[in-house]
Amino acid sequence: MVVQIYAFSNTKDAIAAAKLGVDQIGFVAGEYGKVHGELSLRKSASIVNAIRGISASVALTMSTNIEEIVAMAQFVKPDIVHVSTDPFDLDVQAMGDLQTRLGPHSQLMKALPVESNNSIDLAAAFSTTCDYLLLDTKVTGLPGVGATGQTHDWNISKKIVEKVDCPVILAGGLSPENVLEAIQTVQPWGVDSNTSTNVKGDKIRKDIVRVAEFCRAIRGHTST
Repeated sequence: MVVQIYAFSNTKDAIAAAKLGVDQIGFVAGEYGKVHGELSLRKSASIVNAIRGISASVALTMSTNIEEIVAMAQFVKPDIVHVSTDPFDLDVQAMGDLQTRLGPHSQLMKALPVESNNSIDLAAAFSTTCDYLLLDTKVTGLPGVGATGQTHDWNISKKIVEKVDCPVILAGGLSPENVLEAIQTVQPWGVDSNTSTNVKGDKIRKDIVRVAEFCRAIRGHTST
C-alpha cells in the first residue's frame, strides 16, 4: 500500500516523513494565493532534491495553463505532477496534451471529486490520460479538489477502483483512526493524508507524530 502525505512546506519535515516510510511526499508548487502551503518553485525544488532516492516527490499545481505547468515541472523536476484544479479547468483532452508534454520525466496525477455515481464515468474518462487518479472530496466554496478534511462516499470510490486500470489513491479526511477502514472498503492502490496529519489547528505545519501514526496504522495491517 502506497502512502502519500501532503502538504510539506520545508525539507526538514519532508526528510523526516520519508525516513518514516512515506512513499510519496506532496507539496504545493507555485504561489497562486488559492490554497494553504503554497511554495515558490525554488523551495519546491529543494524538497525534491532533499528526498530524491528516498521517496517520490509529488508537486501539486493549481495552474490551469499547460505551458505554466510544464515550465514548473522543468524547473522543480518532481517525479509526479498533481493537477488539483476542478476537472473541467483542464479536461480529458487537455490532460492528455499535458501528459505528452511532460514526457518520461514526470508522471501525471489528476485529483477528482467523488460526489455521485457520475464520478465513476468521469474517473474512467480521465484514467485514459493520467498515470494516477486521486479520489478526493469537493466542498463548495473551496478552490480545486481536496484539502477539506472531509470524507466522501467510499462505496463510490470502490466502484471507481474496480472500473479503471490506472492506480488510484484514496484521499479525503483520512487519518490514523479511519484509514484502515477506508482501505478495507475501497481497496485502493494508495492512500493520502493532508489535514489529519497536520499540527492540530494549523493549516500548514505537519505533525510528524501523526504522520508516523498514519504509516503504522497502514503498515501494521496491510502489505507494503
